[in-house]
Amino acid sequence: MLGTLNNCAGGVTPWGTILSGEENFNQYFANADSITDPVAKARLARYGLRGAASERKWERFDKRFDVAQELNETNRFGWVVEIDPLDPDSTPVKHTALGRFKHEGANVIVARDGRVVAYMGDDERFDYMYKFVSDERVKPGNSKHAREHNKKLLDKGTLYVAKFTGDSPVAEIDGSGKLPADGAFDGTGEWIPLAAGDRSFVPGFTAEEVYVFTRLAADAVGPTKMDRPEDVEPNPRNRRVYAALTNNTDRGKAGKEGATEPNPRPNNRHGHVLELEERRGDNTATSFSWKLMLVCGDPTSADTYFGGYDKTQVSPISCPDNVAFDAQGNLWISTDGNALKSNDGLFAVPVEGPYRGRVKQFLTVPKGAETCGPVIEDDFVLVAVQHPGEIDGASAGNPLSHWPDGGTSQPRPSVVAVWKKDKGRICG
Repeated sequence: MLGTLNNCAGGVTPWGTILSGEENFNQYFANADSITDPVAKARLARYGLRGAASERKWERFDKRFDVAQELNETNRFGWVVEIDPLDPDSTPVKHTALGRFKHEGANVIVARDGRVVAYMGDDERFDYMYKFVSDERVKPGNSKHAREHNKKLLDKGTLYVAKFTGDSPVAEIDGSGKLPADGAFDGTGEWIPLAAGDRSFVPGFTAEEVYVFTRLAADAVGPTKMDRPEDVEPNPRNRRVYAALTNNTDRGKAGKEGATEPNPRPNNRHGHVLELEERRGDNTATSFSWKLMLVCGDPTSADTYFGGYDKTQVSPISCPDNVAFDAQGNLWISTDGNALKSNDGLFAVPVEGPYRGRVKQFLTVPKGAETCGPVIEDDFVLVAVQHPGEIDGASAGNPLSHWPDGGTSQPRPSVVAVWKKDKGRICG
């Protein structure tokens, strides 16, 4: 494996392991522009490897980060890594069957027939949503035999990519954010198979090429280009799937795709949240229905939507990144890159009943920080406060935040716990 890097969001499996997604690995590799072979060059470019020196400058110290010397080294990264915290002697495993792209993470649900389904997003403008359905079924319990079996479930199965179809006339998706005549941005969709084991479903690609060059294989079958699909998680209460689409300011630019019903705004600075329901509630299904739960931004703006809830009664929200759920199935959203001239934060929103769509801000993080890794329990909430003070002009000599220590200290990422003074319930 030779290491893992740029790990982003994770997911906890039903058998107690952690899935970690390798995201923006391209920034570690140098000299992609020295490659002359057109096939290799196109593959590198599709994963964001262009130019000479890298951002991280690791190539100065290790040739494996110099593409000119080690062309295939980039293919070691961009995977979902399974880590077993309950077995200190175990070795992390990169699950090639889940495909290689800029994984925000992977989140697993056990389908009704016992197979497991992992949902994933590729965090890039105009990239795709994926899922993986295992061949074998989960074994119950925490015995050594059951855990060893379950830790192999993500090795064998079928990898799919999502294609969304709107149910409104194209003319009604005009980029203004105005809802179409049927009152919702919604429609149907299908999961297009890419590969299963050593079988490829993509003409011109072997199964191995599908797994290693998943973005290019997906391009060939015509899925829907999304607005930075980051966290994609199934709700354990209603089995519906919620995707945080962070933003896409390139949508609608010259030469770029314009508004579509699942991505209805050009210059999408604020992002949206999509709700997907598999056919008959079966997470292994190959077709689904979908709707936009939220179209984020300033509630006073005409191009925002809050699940049909009264927009005068909701909190502004921008750039959804991670999602989580409480025991009642309410959706919690952390943000990254707030474009409303406010700090990022954590927000709660019901997905059922009369309060569906009522976004309420729960906390705010310091300036320059990203809210991530929310853990929601009945009586406490955890959030990771990442890179506080990351603002243009900030440096070690000129820190623009002193959180959490105050004074003249350097800013530090930290994990924050929140609970009620009376130790009562936060959720529900």
